[in-house]
Amino acid sequence: MIDQVKAYLLNLQTDICQQLAEADGKGNFIKDAWEKSKGGGGGLTRVLTDGMVFEQAGVNFSFVCGDNMPDSASAFRPELGGRKFSALGVSLVIHPHNPYVPTSHANVRFFVAEKTGEPPIWWFGGGFDLTPYYGFDEDAIFWHQTAKAACTPFGKDKYPKYKKWCDDYFYLKHRDERRGIGGLFFDDLNKGGFDVCFAFMQSVGDHYIKAYRPIVERRKDTPYGERERQFQLYRRGRYVEFNLIYDRGTLFGLQTGGRTESILMSLPPLVRWQYHYKPEPNTPESLLYERFLKPKDWLNEV
Repeated sequence: MIDQVKAYLLNLQTDICQQLAEADGKGNFIKDAWEKSKGGGGGLTRVLTDGMVFEQAGVNFSFVCGDNMPDSASAFRPELGGRKFSALGVSLVIHPHNPYVPTSHANVRFFVAEKTGEPPIWWFGGGFDLTPYYGFDEDAIFWHQTAKAACTPFGKDKYPKYKKWCDDYFYLKHRDERRGIGGLFFDDLNKGGFDVCFAFMQSVGDHYIKAYRPIVERRKDTPYGERERQFQLYRRGRYVEFNLIYDRGTLFGLQTGGRTESILMSLPPLVRWQYHYKPEPNTPESLLYERFLKPKDWLNEV
């Protein structure tokens, strides 16, 4: 199972990097292979910095092993505690220069937990979500239409279930605020057998770039000024807060002794905080809070 998943993930990483480099038109992804010092495994981090479109784009493949499942993975499944594990996945975060191009995140992953004398426990997880700074209905609708298309072959219940899970997961409790417009999030997927679950994970992985690249192409040449840039840097602070406080993937990587540079590549290169900031009423900035950071059935906004 692991060999099949690994081959797919490496191909996915290559395809996404190629398409993002084409959309950027200037930057290229460097390749940085690494090995995990404890437990075994390693990965391939690919990063594009200071491109024409993308200020920083990181696409990371990792394959890590360990003797004891960490708390971030077993908190909701205590039966996994004490098991050896193997975990592999592709995780990416894209931070554009232009504030009218949204930040995006995607992750697809596979876990196997083993214990002597017992059958292995395996599952898939992943998803993708979009974090705009200036919202457009057209983009939000297209993003969710593509998310639904990824789920449709696997049953009518999948998109609404994983859409809601995404809305609930990417939520900053201390701000009472969603991170963006959501998308898909799933975890602990093993019902229906390996082939079906693997096919679903592949569909989610393959649909990410189909959802994101057209939005990049649509917005990357939009003129902007210092006001929009400063608002983008302020909103990036929310991204940092979520990743460092709540994100299970970040916690898992740190708890398993993963490579810190690869784990924290998700953070934006520039960010700012401002005390008690409130957007002015009836502005594009206030519209982000009023319309785009609240869960919405975007498929019925067409």
